[in-house]
Amino acid sequence: MALERKHKLIIGLGVTALILLSKIFYITIINDKYKRDASNNSLYYEYVYPPRGVIYDRNGEQLVTNKICYDILVTPREVGPFDTLALANALDTSPEYVREKMAYYRKYRTRIGYQTQVFMKQVSQLTYQKFAEEQYRYPGFKAQSRTIRDYPFNAGGNLLGYISEVDPEFLKKHPDEYRSGDYVGKTGLEAAREADLKGQRGWHIYLRDSRNRVQEPYQNGEYDVEATPGHNIVTTIDAHLQQYGQELMQGKTGSVVAIEPSTGEILAMVSSPGIDVDVLADISKHYSTIAKDPRKPMFNRTVMASYPPGSVFKLINGMIGLQEGVIDMYDKFPCDRGYPYSKGRKLGCHGHASPLALMDAIATSCNGYFCYVFRRVLENRKYKNIQEAFDKWREYVLSFGFGRKLESDVPFELGGNIPTSAYYDRVYRKSWRFPTIVSLSIGQGEIGATPLQIANLAAIVANRGYYYIPHIVKDSEGVEIEPRFHEKQYTLVDTTHFEKAVQGMYMAVNGGGAAGGTAFSARIPGLDVCGKTGTAQNPHGKDNSVFICFAPKDNPKIAVAAYVENAGFGATWACPVASLMLEKYLNGEICQERKYLEDRILTTRFF
Repeated sequence: MALERKHKLIIGLGVTALILLSKIFYITIINDKYKRDASNNSLYYEYVYPPRGVIYDRNGEQLVTNKICYDILVTPREVGPFDTLALANALDTSPEYVREKMAYYRKYRTRIGYQTQVFMKQVSQLTYQKFAEEQYRYPGFKAQSRTIRDYPFNAGGNLLGYISEVDPEFLKKHPDEYRSGDYVGKTGLEAAREADLKGQRGWHIYLRDSRNRVQEPYQNGEYDVEATPGHNIVTTIDAHLQQYGQELMQGKTGSVVAIEPSTGEILAMVSSPGIDVDVLADISKHYSTIAKDPRKPMFNRTVMASYPPGSVFKLINGMIGLQEGVIDMYDKFPCDRGYPYSKGRKLGCHGHASPLALMDAIATSCNGYFCYVFRRVLENRKYKNIQEAFDKWREYVLSFGFGRKLESDVPFELGGNIPTSAYYDRVYRKSWRFPTIVSLSIGQGEIGATPLQIANLAAIVANRGYYYIPHIVKDSEGVEIEPRFHEKQYTLVDTTHFEKAVQGMYMAVNGGGAAGGTAFSARIPGLDVCGKTGTAQNPHGKDNSVFICFAPKDNPKIAVAAYVENAGFGATWACPVASLMLEKYLNGEICQERKYLEDRILTTRFF
């Protein structure tokens, strides 16, 4: 019995010893984190921060680069007596700042005494030089170089985004990737492409002596790691076009988006009011002010604002009517200043020649015509009820990229809204008919779309029925975009029907139909411009002004959408903005006979 207990005791001790040995092996050999912690008392790590990748426009212009600045570091335990006033003068700061920082270090001496702290962040080259000349007088203090963002071109502040120092909450989520003092992309491209841009931090390891003073490199630098710079990013943006769009939208609330139809590459993406790049360079200084601005300059309207698209949406309803076979291009409908959809109620329209066929209706933006078309779509007898017909209509609309995210690479993209039949069933207890939702005929009602989706509609018509997912990053060395951005996305409407829409948009700008057009101000000598105006009702003020266009008519090089809030008719404000963008991109300058238009847009301010 005693022998048996002895054996059990020996086995127990053996198991315990094995567990302890395994843990020691894991800590000392396998787990590098524990190895580093164990040697922390004798080793000092001097971190080397890599430069973030440079961001270029499509033509090689530098949008975001780096410039060197310096952090002043301090190891509290190594600080000896010093002249507070002299140090403050060397660092271009106040004596009070120096005293407050040193008082903090003394208070937490036992916890942070041997840890190197950031005493001052991002001091200038001049301040660093002043400090470097006198650094020998201040044991425990030293400078560490790092790079911060610089913006040589004032274009795309909202699009580019900003970086800032990681906070404790972020560090909890990324404990192995970042450490206190690191910077990370917070918004825009800086956030979306953080993995490509950030690079890898390096370090130099030094030995400490018995008094914790830093001595010679550890193992002659054998275990030092060089910093790896971040990858450069080449964007699809044309910096000069982006800058011009920002100038046109000064003092206006809204967006301008330009797309190259043949690739889906975004040429310009303007959200107004927006963030100037000078603010991005020192975001911490300005953040409180811009965050409180009621006009929300940090809000990227191009992908986050949901607007009624207005009359540009008529293009979709017209092509769905053709696809469903409920109209042909020769069918004509009357327009007696509107469409009477119930007793004593009419959806109004401006006066023009009547009746009209499809292309004239597009050119003149006739409300009445498209009400008749939408009614025929919903009352199509091949569907058993209006719900089924509506669901099919919605399926068509979604194929145009509305009512869902386009899945672009633009950060924080939202999807807008296309209502469902189930939604109307709930709201109207299934007792709804065409007159209930007549406003959808002209892009109003419950329809919500982002300016990116509206610009993509222009690209779809330009391409005669398909699009490439809009994107802002190009393939470049070390950075590849996903294959899906190179794949054609077809709508559910046959490509043969799009030529009618193209011709109607051409007539809207250049005339040639029986009833004139609504976008004559978009005419550009030598360019076959196609366009569609829109005036979207706004319950919070004046109507929103909308316009889409592309050029040339054949083999289009650019498609543009402009959306100006509370500005009135599409032909008055959005049309000039979009057509000027188009002309600037294709011709490089604005022709003399359209200079008056440019001057009016550049000098008009709504706020």
